[in-house]
Amino acid sequence: MKCVILAGGLGTRLAEETDTRPKPMVEVGGHPIIWHIMKIYSYYGIHEFVICLGYKGYLIKQYFLNYYERLSDITVNLRENTTTIHNNKSEPWKITLVDTGEETMTGGRLKRIGKYLGEEDFCFTYGDGLANIDLNSLLESHKKEQCLATVTAVQPPGRFGSLDLEGNKVLSFKEKPKGDGYWINGGFFILSPKVLSLIGDDSTIWEKTPMETLAKNKQMNVYFHDGFWQPMDTLRDKLYLENLWGNKAPWKVWDKISIEKKVCL
Repeated sequence: MKCVILAGGLGTRLAEETDTRPKPMVEVGGHPIIWHIMKIYSYYGIHEFVICLGYKGYLIKQYFLNYYERLSDITVNLRENTTTIHNNKSEPWKITLVDTGEETMTGGRLKRIGKYLGEEDFCFTYGDGLANIDLNSLLESHKKEQCLATVTAVQPPGRFGSLDLEGNKVLSFKEKPKGDGYWINGGFFILSPKVLSLIGDDSTIWEKTPMETLAKNKQMNVYFHDGFWQPMDTLRDKLYLENLWGNKAPWKVWDKISIEKKVCL
């Protein structure tokens, strides 16, 4: 399977970081968040990516063009004009980087990369969200329901901690409990290429007419993920993810001791 990643938005709510780079290039633990997303998919055997570029997309191109140099030791011999790369930390990735326009909406970006998809169902996600989602279970759900699309539903974490009270006594404190019980679109889709026919042009927002039409026609399956999920919309979110990376990042599935669930999709 291929994985399509949206990486062209402006990221205005994270302006402290996105004035100089696209949001997918904002780093968590020394790596762009898009790298973390790709590592999750790669753990489950998906190594081919189509990345939809827009705002400052050239920086994402530069990152992958210089990937080996960034992560490896290098000896530069100025006298002989040669460069030797040591400890080459390669990934088994094939990456297609497509300029989909700075003003294009999410649906329009997906429509523009249609020629790179082929005829098989594909994964589709946003370039700013992390989760410890079981992609094998997601695919099984998609195949079982035989719909054109599957969306992952998540319950967003609360912004503040909550107090469990009895009278004027605090019984317990919960740090960032789940939200108000509603399920929301957490990204991590699996789609049939047929959904592209529901997208009009660059102005089409994927989350509006295409998704609404799929739901109306009962072609939108839902996969419930009740594990870790966290978007990086604000500086607060970035700092929260940084703190998790420094301790034990829940989304770092590729670093698990047990690889029982590593079954290629």
